[in-house]
Amino acid sequence: MLMKVIINRWLKVNEIQILVIGFLVLIFIGAVLLAMPISSQDGRYTNFLDCVFISTSATCVTGLVTLDTGTHWNYFGQFVILCLIQIGGLGFMSVSTLIALLMGRRITLKERLVIQQSLNSFSIQGLVKMSKYVLVFTFVVETIGAMFLATQFIPEFGYVKGIYFSIFHSISAFCNAGIDLIGEFRSLTPYAEDPVIILTVGSLVVIGGLGFFVWQDIYNFRIRKKLSLHTRLVIVTTLILILGGTILMFLFEMYNPKTIGDMPVKSKILSSLFASIVPRTAGFNSIPTSDMTGGGKFLTIVLMFIGGSPGSTAGGIKTTTAALLIVTVLSIIRGREDAEIYGRRIRKELVYRALTITILGSGIVLVATILLCITEKASLEYIIYEVVSAFGTVGLSLGLTPELSNSGKILLCIIMYCGRLGPLTVALALAQKSMPSSIKYPDGKILIG
Repeated sequence: MLMKVIINRWLKVNEIQILVIGFLVLIFIGAVLLAMPISSQDGRYTNFLDCVFISTSATCVTGLVTLDTGTHWNYFGQFVILCLIQIGGLGFMSVSTLIALLMGRRITLKERLVIQQSLNSFSIQGLVKMSKYVLVFTFVVETIGAMFLATQFIPEFGYVKGIYFSIFHSISAFCNAGIDLIGEFRSLTPYAEDPVIILTVGSLVVIGGLGFFVWQDIYNFRIRKKLSLHTRLVIVTTLILILGGTILMFLFEMYNPKTIGDMPVKSKILSSLFASIVPRTAGFNSIPTSDMTGGGKFLTIVLMFIGGSPGSTAGGIKTTTAALLIVTVLSIIRGREDAEIYGRRIRKELVYRALTITILGSGIVLVATILLCITEKASLEYIIYEVVSAFGTVGLSLGLTPELSNSGKILLCIIMYCGRLGPLTVALALAQKSMPSSIKYPDGKILIG
């Protein structure tokens, strides 16, 4: 809680602003450590802007990098990146809560409010218990994932390096970071036809992207014998996106010799499945993204923009946001006054919030694309892909990120930051707090459509 105490003592900020500032402090600390000679392979200082970019990418669990993680950084530098991924994925408040509990400190009401914002929880009840559950669940899943990966990495790299690679990639996958140690910006392309690595990493990405509330609800199903509306909507939407994305990716790339065209049918399905999972939102790739067809790239952009689910390690506008907008449209077409799903009415406030998040996200992508078109000498396809990848905290790249100008790097840092916290959270943190108005204006009529 030290970071939170310092921020709260010197600045009069609310719980959302504490969350926003806390991530900035964490990014700065990570950048300073990475810039030191003890972090690089050659023992020299690393360009500070590159360190800020990579620290932002790791903290915001994005995966975009300007320097190759496997070859530029030594073990200390990679360890710093790994810590940033873990803290960024869990949320610094969850980690701070663990430290406070170990020190025997009581969690105050305001601290609980910050944890609520960090975990995107419905209420402040049971948040400390929820934080403990999040930490235990995370470490258990990451350990199991590392054990599966070790069966492949140890025979290839030996015990020490194989275990190290297994732990690093398991944490990176579960936290939906997508940063790898394979080297030369290859990601997991050397293992495209290895079902153990591909399925393990893919499973970790899905588990991390569903959200901690969903897994707690599934765990409690044995007692309650029912799932909440939120959990059901998340699971159904996730399955539709994964299965639909797999089928479309297979159709788009099945004859492309540069991706999956020359693979056996089983490997084609495996690669299509993985290419459908990782855009939501972990930047691993088993096939070259720059060699994909136009349809494959566009599908990836759509999946990256949607992202994972609320309260998870993923980014994007979130699965429930997209699902709620679609449900609202279908309800209006059917002549219903309110959005309805599974026999439940959705409050208009939630619909407005979903619409606001989508519009703000689209606005960020639009403005950033325009600005990068000015600062970078690259095609519109490459720029949009990179911007959406940054906003969705995905990390997939067509190769533009390492070639960015200083202005482009700064801009992508801002986008990754907004994408991790959520555009609405950032907007609320910057906005002045105002009291709800009791004034009701007369209805106005506007023609729509």
